[in-house]
Amino acid sequence: MKKVDFSNPHRKKHFDFFREMNHPHFNITANVDISRLLPFLKDNKFPINIGMVYLLARTANEIPEFRWRIRGDKVVEHPLVHPSFTVSTDVADVFSFCSVDFSYDSSMFFDKASTIMENMKTNPSLEDEIGRDDFLFMSTFPWVSFTSIQHAMHYHPSDSVPRIIWGKFFEQDGKTLMPLSVQAHHAIVDGRHIGQFFQDFEAMASAPSDFF
Repeated sequence: MKKVDFSNPHRKKHFDFFREMNHPHFNITANVDISRLLPFLKDNKFPINIGMVYLLARTANEIPEFRWRIRGDKVVEHPLVHPSFTVSTDVADVFSFCSVDFSYDSSMFFDKASTIMENMKTNPSLEDEIGRDDFLFMSTFPWVSFTSIQHAMHYHPSDSVPRIIWGKFFEQDGKTLMPLSVQAHHAIVDGRHIGQFFQDFEAMASAPSDFF
């Protein structure tokens, strides 16, 4: 990883301003078009949940600010960040965390994710590796096409891991849409970065064969 230096004084003020807030995260929820992505995953027999995790993690990794993490009064940039997402279990009616090292090689990622998810069904975990912050916390909420969401989290010390969650697909005006929520720490991620995330994800979802 490398240290991020804010050489621009206004950018440094922006960082300090939001870092001191009690509730420094902000959340954007919008519907995204997956009309081409969904049949592509089905036609290629890719598990839909893993497919969403892969493409959302790929989108985040291509935006540097989504790889930034706050450590005290410093910011570091990870070369890659890795999805830690929720999966159902066979041992209880609540979820388990499932962390998978991200790879741009989609076949490699799918194989690793499938193996780890299968293990989590009977050996669930709610623990992330101590000291690591190179995660993307991700989840699906397939029961409702939600319009907003609130995450449980610690605010102090700074938790700067983005939260990404998607909901129930629905049809509208001949398109298949999916509610998508992205939450991030405002000291390091601004509105334009989350806007870029939504735009980039939709662009990839419109041409999935170029990214899988």
